[in-house]
Amino acid sequence: MIAVAGQVAGAAYIVAALLFVLSLAGLSRHETSRRGVTYGIVGMAIALIATVGVVAAGAWGSSTGSANAGATTGLVLLVAAVVIGAAIGLWRARIVEMTGMPELIALLHSFVGLAAVLVGWNGALYDTGLEGALADIHHAEVFIGVFIGAVTFTGSIVAFLKLSARMSSKPLVLPGKNALNVGALVAFVALTVWYVITPELWLLVVVTLLALALGWHLVASIGGGDMPVVVSMLNSYSGWAAAAAGFLLNNDLLIVTGALVGSSGAYLSYIMCKAMNRSFLSVIAGGFGIEAPTGGEEEYGEHREIDAEAAADMLAGASTVVITPGYGMAVAQAQHGVADLVARLRERGVDVRFGIHPVAGRLPGHMNVLLAEAKVPYDIVLEMDEINDDLAQTDVVLVIGANDTVNPAAAEDPGSPIAGMPVIRAWEAANVIVFKRSMASGYAGVQNPLFYRENAQMLFGDAKEKVEEILFQLSR
Repeated sequence: MIAVAGQVAGAAYIVAALLFVLSLAGLSRHETSRRGVTYGIVGMAIALIATVGVVAAGAWGSSTGSANAGATTGLVLLVAAVVIGAAIGLWRARIVEMTGMPELIALLHSFVGLAAVLVGWNGALYDTGLEGALADIHHAEVFIGVFIGAVTFTGSIVAFLKLSARMSSKPLVLPGKNALNVGALVAFVALTVWYVITPELWLLVVVTLLALALGWHLVASIGGGDMPVVVSMLNSYSGWAAAAAGFLLNNDLLIVTGALVGSSGAYLSYIMCKAMNRSFLSVIAGGFGIEAPTGGEEEYGEHREIDAEAAADMLAGASTVVITPGYGMAVAQAQHGVADLVARLRERGVDVRFGIHPVAGRLPGHMNVLLAEAKVPYDIVLEMDEINDDLAQTDVVLVIGANDTVNPAAAEDPGSPIAGMPVIRAWEAANVIVFKRSMASGYAGVQNPLFYRENAQMLFGDAKEKVEEILFQLSR
């Protein structure tokens, strides 16, 4: 029975792995994203059922009473863990706001890292009976798995604290921080060789503490404006941690799934780094966070204000409108009102499109998800590179809750902390209306000269309320 269950589980794992590949493919496009999520859910369900089935077969097919009792206990614990975890997951998914998704995802990454650490420690304490080269490989797997998992765990915790505003978003700048990071990596390599030769537990304790400290420092050293890249990179780390756990558990599905998550997360991080003019290697090293100047704000002149009625008149007289949303739209939950505004303007014959920056919000694809939730047509939601060349011929740009992603200092001020970061060139339009609660700087802590441009006007207040006021004015 156990042999048959193992064969069935192996086949189920292959099916689940294929579904995970289809899930990633589906999630790459708006039109197929729902299908991609469905593939992922079905694949994970198959994997869980197959795993529980293998343990159940072990409980019912053991030839001795002691083995049967141990397998039965393991089955009960496994089912209890699945039920408890599923209940917590469903509860959190049901109550979390879209604005809370980035920190929730960062927290979930920490669980994967912690699981990898625990699996590694279990692998070190469990007598495998391996000898020679196989034993050396096992020891290396344990050590590397614990290291990756611990870095992921504390790094994700710091990301969660920063994204949830429980910790300052400013980068931690310790003296010689790069030397500290490199030194930690060199120490890890040396300790790994030592552990393979002499697998003593105190070495595992040392590398666990070293990795926990390194994970904390890597993410703490990165500024808030770069956190979307960090979340993506931690996603990659969690994948490699899962793969490492798969090697230790001899679980092919964990290895495949971890590799898929790790490689796709790394590639996404690479794409985002290019979008922000950042070095990919610097992300891995945790060294590209730059603290914004604190010695006073540069004077850009006086800003101009506009009210909802005047904004409605400007939109009513426009032929082309581009909307660039940011995290402020998510906070105000204004996406449904924005979708209604788009529908109203299109009824009037106005050409309305969206320009989405790759790191708008605090999570890759954050704005796209919000707009899809509000049923905004996919064909008018364009990426930054698709919309930038059209902005000079645009009548009105609505900047709704965005800041750093439309900051001209990135293109015009070589001394700016975000210098070189590609941004949406909203200032090239004939008119710009900025929806914002105040004149405060953005998440990166950088002042935005766009707010003081001659063609820009500020519409202060809650974005959702202001959009509703404009809708009311347009309906009169």
